[in-house]
Amino acid sequence: MRMLWLLAFVASPALAWDFRSDPLCTIEGGTQALSVTVTFDPASGLYRIDLDRADGWPESAVFALVFEGAGGLTITTNRHVVDGTTLSVTDTGFGNVLRGLEAGATALAVTGDLAAPFALDGADDAVAKFRACSAGAIA
Repeated sequence: MRMLWLLAFVASPALAWDFRSDPLCTIEGGTQALSVTVTFDPASGLYRIDLDRADGWPESAVFALVFEGAGGLTITTNRHVVDGTTLSVTDTGFGNVLRGLEAGATALAVTGDLAAPFALDGADDAVAKFRACSAGAIA
């Protein structure tokens, strides 16, 4: 399994992590095979992560984000939604997701038998800007 993950990771070049604040606090990154978008909507107070994968996602009772690297972290939920090629999770707090993005080296989005990898190089700067944006939006 580890070798398959490595091959999939090498075959998908990483995209730079970007931050923007208009209209919502947003960070984006991932790979050509898997784009990751995290948003905060101050009007609703909700955070959301969207993981878009051209080949879609298998249905599964549980979705996990596994952050590998400094202080490894695994987050699981049964409140994910698959809509076409996008898997989404919405919640009122994303502290663990943000910690994983800024401290991890790589991540795996896991659902069913699928583990889709993405690199976190450069995500820490985008997460710092996102935290400042979302804190300012809440204040």
